[in-house]
Amino acid sequence: MAGNRPEQGGTTVFNAPIIPVSLDLLDYDGSVREVNGQRLHYSVEPFVGAVLNSPVFRNSEYSSSDVPTQFSDAVQRAEFYNVMQSDWHTMLRPTIKTARTLSLPRGSYFFALKEDGSCCAFVLADINVFSNRLFPSSPGDVNSPVGAAENSGDITTKNISTFLFPNTYLYSNGDPNQCCVLGFHTYDFEPGDAKNNYREKRFVLNYSSWISPGLFGPGFEDITALSHEISESVNDPFVGSDGLHGITPWWLSLNGNCQDDLEVGDVIEGLPDSTTSIRIGDRTYHPQNEALLQWFAFQSPSTAIGGAYSYPNQNVLTSLSAPQTAHCR
Repeated sequence: MAGNRPEQGGTTVFNAPIIPVSLDLLDYDGSVREVNGQRLHYSVEPFVGAVLNSPVFRNSEYSSSDVPTQFSDAVQRAEFYNVMQSDWHTMLRPTIKTARTLSLPRGSYFFALKEDGSCCAFVLADINVFSNRLFPSSPGDVNSPVGAAENSGDITTKNISTFLFPNTYLYSNGDPNQCCVLGFHTYDFEPGDAKNNYREKRFVLNYSSWISPGLFGPGFEDITALSHEISESVNDPFVGSDGLHGITPWWLSLNGNCQDDLEVGDVIEGLPDSTTSIRIGDRTYHPQNEALLQWFAFQSPSTAIGGAYSYPNQNVLTSLSAPQTAHCR
């Protein structure tokens, strides 16, 4: 996990750069496609301010903390509520970095226009094409959003970085009906160099889409995906790497996900009451509730806050998964 040990107390602060990434939807000749006389350039800029002011990065009140804090810190404190020092926190320091653009070739995307005919209400993108264009093809690649951010110094291996997209949802197997991935967290591996004694570099990051209201079910909007991915980045920054899949027993969620890793959002995504409501300023945000460590550890009773298995809504998970064989066969 990211941060200091809860028994030791104190506050750990991670720089949390936000890289806004807009989309260019290309035509067959590689130019930006035009529809109704308008270029299909989908800007993320209208959503950046709302993300920066969201409970992912701004403080709010939670039962797990005596003082207002950020969403992911509140979840961590709920997990370790009975062993942490009262001053223990894991905080994110957000900064907006250079905006980037990701281009998608024609044939790898679908889109819907806004009611006024402008781009776009949402974009569906092939997950393989999207990922190949998001990440660098070589250490010196400055054309991909991640490569450009790495080589410019906008993100470092000491950060928890967010690549923020506008209503950009990913589909699998070339089939837009096999949708939708709205975010994922991972790390970009790059080889070391003489400056760091040739140690490998790991850039911990997430792709997350803003979700405009009305595109999915009620309450599944705005920062639902981002809160999911940030919480997972803090709990499992290296995504079960180095053979660490298997660090939890196999578990089966009520949503059908069967895994053996500490993915605290995957357990709850799509369940009834999967999101919670937090008011900041004049906007109500909808972060996702998260599963707690005790659920993955098959711990009964739970040593988390109030004997809970989920947080902030402690009633989403009220019981453990039945014991599972490998791959829940």
